[in-house]
Amino acid sequence: MSAADSVNLNKIPATIVTGFLGSGKTTLLSNILKNANGKRIAVIVNEFGELDIDADLLRTCPLDCDEEEASEAQEETQSGVYELANGCICCTVEEEFLPVMKTLVERKDEIDYILIETSGLALPKPLVQAFNWPGIKAHCTVDSVITVIDGPAVAAGRFADSPEKIEALRLADENLDHDPSLEELLADQLSAADLVVVTKADLITEDKQDTVLDIVKSRVDSKVKTLLIENGDIASELIMGLEKASEDGIDHIHTHHDHHHDHGAHHKHAHDDFDSFVVKLGEVDNAKLVKVLNTLIEELPIYRAKGFAAIPGKPMRRVIQGVGTRIDQYFDRLWKPEEARETNIVVIGKDLDESYVKDTLATAQV
Repeated sequence: MSAADSVNLNKIPATIVTGFLGSGKTTLLSNILKNANGKRIAVIVNEFGELDIDADLLRTCPLDCDEEEASEAQEETQSGVYELANGCICCTVEEEFLPVMKTLVERKDEIDYILIETSGLALPKPLVQAFNWPGIKAHCTVDSVITVIDGPAVAAGRFADSPEKIEALRLADENLDHDPSLEELLADQLSAADLVVVTKADLITEDKQDTVLDIVKSRVDSKVKTLLIENGDIASELIMGLEKASEDGIDHIHTHHDHHHDHGAHHKHAHDDFDSFVVKLGEVDNAKLVKVLNTLIEELPIYRAKGFAAIPGKPMRRVIQGVGTRIDQYFDRLWKPEEARETNIVVIGKDLDESYVKDTLATAQV
């Protein structure tokens, strides 16, 4: 064992998970936490909107957990979730990310691992570079950078499931200091990847899977492996413990947007027409809610709809996610005895009539 390897053994490993909105990052991380095997994991999630759905999902146990398992999962991830909701994480490194990392360093004896979920617009390079900062480098290392890509979207040449939603995030983030095309952003996310995970492989044919793999292969180093997965299912040992120490070589990786982070200045983006609000309802008819939500997404410039639903007679909370023209849904955990059984859906879009959206969704209430 080299001296460098010995030093890295004493550092907290961190996995950075990057990828576009809707690519499946949260589902992937939820499955990793489900199989934490007793590790004390701190989670940093870069979420936007009034209702921090992703952070809440990462606090809970996925579909097949019973009450006892959910309690165990909560103990396993007792290190906590840190939410960075004030802009794209790579553009707020000094203001948002570094203070959280310093807090985790202070708690280093309580933490075995760090998982970081970036926003859909994040560039991995400046985030990895932050691990070379004094005070961080001595205690933490980037175990790997995982780039998650939406298989069907890349196969169709869209790169993201919903380019409109990416544009909404771009407009919403007043701290964003890079303005990439989707193709350039994907290239930058792939350039820093130590592993590429292609999600929703079950939704594309084998020929399309080969097309996606060829696209990835053309943009990554030959040593970078690519995995095809379904429903975010992946063994944690394939993600954690890769020991790449990515921060050591990150300065040698060229990206399209290197110059955007050479300066300390940030500039503002107009977002006056960007709307974000939460629709709160009681118990709802699940089939009707999905039908109404689909109609609204087709009718209006809604870029994202995501939240939790209370279904009559069901002991578990149901997650609802509007991804492009598709509504994904699943039960994530049991309702807690002290919780109000209510439905909360965050809606993000442009020039939306909030009253109309809320009244329309309310027709699904029972």
